Amino acid sequence: MTNLPTPRGKLTPNRSLADLTWLRVGGPADWLFQPADVEDLAGFLKHLPEDIAVFPMGVGSNLIVRDGGIRAVVIRMGRGFNHIEITGNRVTAGVAALDAHVARKAAEAGVDLTFLRTIPGAIGGAVRMNAGCYGTYVADVFIKARAVTRSGEIVTLDADDLNFRYRQTDLPEGWVIVEATFEGPAGDAQELADRMAAQLKKRDETQPTKDRTAGSTFRNPAGFSSTGLDDDTHELKAWKVIDDAGMRGATLGGAQMSAKHSNFLVNTGGATAQELESLGEKVRKKVFQNSGIELQWEIMRVGEPAPTK
Repeated sequence: MTNLPTPRGKLTPNRSLADLTWLRVGGPADWLFQPADVEDLAGFLKHLPEDIAVFPMGVGSNLIVRDGGIRAVVIRMGRGFNHIEITGNRVTAGVAALDAHVARKAAEAGVDLTFLRTIPGAIGGAVRMNAGCYGTYVADVFIKARAVTRSGEIVTLDADDLNFRYRQTDLPEGWVIVEATFEGPAGDAQELADRMAAQLKKRDETQPTKDRTAGSTFRNPAGFSSTGLDDDTHELKAWKVIDDAGMRGATLGGAQMSAKHSNFLVNTGGATAQELESLGEKVRKKVFQNSGIELQWEIMRVGEPAPTK
């Protein structure tokens, strides 16, 4: 892997990814590329040999990188991709802009994207995973996105191109989203700020926000997020079926299913990616034995296991 293009951004060989993920685990990427801007990314991908895999990475909030690392060029966007522009009710944000920051900026301008406030991560991951909570999803406010294809072409994608589903979209292999535009309902700035403050308070009361987690571990079997409403039911929530299987607080090495919210996988200190993933699989097995429900991972797991000694 020596015949890589020379970009203007930063290209680092054999770069550990553990410190770039919220769970703080994982081996090295063959290369980590931090492009300077969209044109730098497009030129790099255009001249990158086709047999070299590409993995776009956000802030690592919903990711387990396995202990053996990733045999690919990992692309991580930074300062050149965190802009937020608001025109009327439309908000355009770079993929590295944090969801919470976009929600706050939009609210200040009287645009309601408050559902993003409590979602961990950045806009690229939010679009890729059709993130949502309180009954609203990215798909509900999405207008368009810009992306760079694996061959280096800059394209515009609409909702039909992405085919939004619960926690899923269709994005061709190696394509990298660089920017997204949303349109939210108009709202009073103070009311929106108050709503977000209440959401944060509720989140901190019910979720292990001070621990090393990667957000929700499994998708809700019901196929939708919590609505936050009084009539919200819990029978097919991931945390409920995990509780019913007796796995709240379960541990394996340094990995634990949080005692505070059992759908949060926690690195209590010194956990390996293998321990975290294995505990998740143990939970899936117990839930299936108990209820016949097959939990689906919401956390993305990538890379190779550690080499056997």
